[in-house]
Amino acid sequence: MESIILFAPLVGSLIAGFGWKLIGDRGAMWVTTGLLFTACAFSWIVFLTHGPETQHIQIMRWIESGSLSTDWAIRLDRLTSIMLIVVTTVSALVHLYSFGYMADDPQFKEGESYKPRFFAYLSFFTFAMLMLVTSDNLVQMFFGWEGVGVASYLLIGFYYRKPSANAAAIKAFVVNRVGDFGFALGIMGLFFLTDSIRLDDIFAAAPEMATTQITFLWTEWNAANLMAFLLFVGAMGKSAQLFLHTWLPDAMEGPTPVSALIHAATMVTAGVFLVCRMSPLMEYAPETMAFVTFLGAATAFVAATIGLVQNDIKRVIAYSTMSQLGYMFVAAGVGVYSVAMFHLFTHAFFKAMLFLGAGSVIHAMHHEQDMRNYGALRKKIPHTFWAMLIGTLAITGVGIPLTHIGFAGFLSKDAVIESAWAGTQGGFAYWALVIAALMTSFYSWRLMFLTFWGKQRGDKHTHEHAHESPMVMLVPLGVLALGSVLAGMIWYGSFFGDHAQVNRFFGIPAHAEADAGHAETATAETAQAEEGAQAADEAHAATTHGEAPQGAIFMHPDNHVMDEAHHAPTWVKVSPFIAMLIGFVLAWWFYIIDPTIPVRLAEQQRPLYLFLLNKWYFDEVYDFLFVQPAKAIGRFLWKRGDEGTIDGALNGLSMGIIPFFTRLAGRFQSGYIFSYAFAMVVGLAILITWITIGGGAH
Repeated sequence: MESIILFAPLVGSLIAGFGWKLIGDRGAMWVTTGLLFTACAFSWIVFLTHGPETQHIQIMRWIESGSLSTDWAIRLDRLTSIMLIVVTTVSALVHLYSFGYMADDPQFKEGESYKPRFFAYLSFFTFAMLMLVTSDNLVQMFFGWEGVGVASYLLIGFYYRKPSANAAAIKAFVVNRVGDFGFALGIMGLFFLTDSIRLDDIFAAAPEMATTQITFLWTEWNAANLMAFLLFVGAMGKSAQLFLHTWLPDAMEGPTPVSALIHAATMVTAGVFLVCRMSPLMEYAPETMAFVTFLGAATAFVAATIGLVQNDIKRVIAYSTMSQLGYMFVAAGVGVYSVAMFHLFTHAFFKAMLFLGAGSVIHAMHHEQDMRNYGALRKKIPHTFWAMLIGTLAITGVGIPLTHIGFAGFLSKDAVIESAWAGTQGGFAYWALVIAALMTSFYSWRLMFLTFWGKQRGDKHTHEHAHESPMVMLVPLGVLALGSVLAGMIWYGSFFGDHAQVNRFFGIPAHAEADAGHAETATAETAQAEEGAQAADEAHAATTHGEAPQGAIFMHPDNHVMDEAHHAPTWVKVSPFIAMLIGFVLAWWFYIIDPTIPVRLAEQQRPLYLFLLNKWYFDEVYDFLFVQPAKAIGRFLWKRGDEGTIDGALNGLSMGIIPFFTRLAGRFQSGYIFSYAFAMVVGLAILITWITIGGGAH
């Protein structure tokens, strides 16, 4: 079953890509979509029936070179099963949604067969992502990692006639290569330290690496911190963290289903998955994890500020994705990996729905993406409106405070913020996430009010002919809406319940401190603590003596952040809800009560408005520091090297010498036999004379 899940998208991609002339456009679409739904069904079966234990399923022997022995194998544990349902569910629904969205794409000429290529790319992307999340060693993971990069390049640049789409694809590819270089260095460093790239071997060696020093860039570093940091550099690129994030908004140049697939549950979450997968190493790298926490919080805050003023509906949601990824990294950075995965899990549902809902709006408005040209679309596209309303309620965090009742984002985001408070003792990360939650609420409701409320703006003809999307596009929205409502409430306990429940779900050894709030009696609490301490000692001893820690994720016995998060003060627990309400009220005031306020505010605070509208000028700074110098070097090599040296001096020299020898050689080619015979006689006479004088003849 696991092999079918992994290879079904690849088979579909090959059939659609190379056999579409035999089965036609519709055949390619149905084959790829049918295989994805098969993989999705099997993934849910695995998730619901497979226990927390780790299972290794070998597919084939792959690389054998010296001490490097790498099998292509599936690592099946709770972390893998979570990612399987996230990737295959979103991908299957995106495939189905694309039936309607890509039906008559104006970017292509009539009769042009672009659909098989599009569906082949989608399926190949899904296979590469599944390869990544099922990997049992770092080389296999890197293979999937790079496969995702190639597929994203093809999908972002799918509209190859648009220069902006080609530029966005190249930008995504190049920026990700920067992060991937760090990831590759991390893999090589781990092989150097452990003589293996198998995950279990690396996990077993993590305690030893924590006490090892290594020389890198002429400086001594702690091995665990350095390796964890290099791996995180790779995660920064894929998950669009600050400084390597500039590719993310430009990736909106691809078709909207691509945006949902890349930015909701697959490519951008690969970095979060990597950090959680490598938790046995990360737990021994406190300095790196502090950096992960800080950068995640900064990313959440910066992305939220940029999202406040964007006008392209897809770019608003893209910056929302970047901000939510920051939340996930904060949870992982403070050591509560289960909460990072919880927010990844719930985020997949509501963010995919928001992207697909935005695609439905764009489809209805004849591919208009500027929200300033929308307005009053509630009654025109009611099903899309309700779907996006549910997604907005989920991402902004609507629920009943101090309970486990609410939309998916309410429960997972609150868990992240409570963990951030516990892990940083109310420091920068906590306050950055609370402020980002306020801004998330503001720009999410701004999107809703500009799109579905108010008066009609923009082209009158477009508004009059706006229509609801076909059922094939609305069904995926309904499924994702269901997940956006129920996913958090159903699985809250498994991801952020008491320690015993989380331990059972992920297969984590019990920690020394049990969650006292869930003990029925003091005696039972003491017994549970003693039992947990013994189990923790055993787990710690196992890792110290070279055995890989058990469980899909690893939390050090000294890591009590989850327990402290459960006992956070009431004001901490309600702060995200209050921030959400403030953001909602401000958006209602700005865009419903008095729509002139945003215009006046933008004029009064012109420098700040332009600063945010131009995305903190990251692109301009990078263009000045990296792009223009690279172009200058290229021009120098072109003008002075190619034209000046090669075309000028060398070619000029060759144009004089070579023709001379050519003419000289041409004189010997007279075409007369007696000339050739005379040359042979002269040559023979010279040879005999040389041999005679040299003493070679006896």
